[in-house]
Amino acid sequence: MKADPFTQLRLLDLQALDSALDRLAHRRRTLPEAAEMTRLDGLVAARRDDLVRAETEAGDLAREQRKFEEEIAQVRTRRVRNEERMASGAITVAKQLADLEHENATLRRRQADLEDKELEVMEKAEAVQAVLDELVADRATHLAARAEAETAARGATRDIDAEVERTVAERAAVAAEMPADLLALYEKIRASEGGVGAGAIARGACGGCRLDLMGNELAEIRAAAPDEVLRHEECTRIMVRTAESGL
Repeated sequence: MKADPFTQLRLLDLQALDSALDRLAHRRRTLPEAAEMTRLDGLVAARRDDLVRAETEAGDLAREQRKFEEEIAQVRTRRVRNEERMASGAITVAKQLADLEHENATLRRRQADLEDKELEVMEKAEAVQAVLDELVADRATHLAARAEAETAARGATRDIDAEVERTVAERAAVAAEMPADLLALYEKIRASEGGVGAGAIARGACGGCRLDLMGNELAEIRAAAPDEVLRHEECTRIMVRTAESGL
């Protein structure tokens, strides 16, 4: 295949733009902000069960405490009513008074027992609430950090997309200068060789695969016509001669 030497040099510009697009695509796929979002999502998910358990336990203890409060209120009400009846003088039968005093003594013991149990529940609830508050605070911190990372990721993505748009436009302009057969060959090689279809010969090595060229290969390159499109036998990529090739 033949191609004007200047056109072959422009092939290097096309390769540089394609490599830039590949790097941009890689950056877009591997944004550190996206990785941070994934990490924070994992932290939130990892503590979700702990949070649910703490919320459930806090709810159970709150219901248990309300139950004790209701029972204590009932006992206190009955005891106060008995005391009022005894103080009113309406009950004159000694046995009835004795029965009320005995009942009140039982009610006082019952109230004390309920208050002790309520205190135990309150202490447990306080400890669980402390754990719950810490879990909620951690989640809020992680979610806030994730929101920041997401905002940063969107900004980075916009910047990359804008650079991609500029590079694609520049690439289209350079590709339009290429002969159809040379462009098709370049595209075919690039697709099969990891995104690199052409490279400059530099310091006696192929610019595509970086392998040193043998003496006979260098001799053939020196003997080739300036418009000859050279291919490396090892990697099949197009080798472009430049002023810096040292040939």
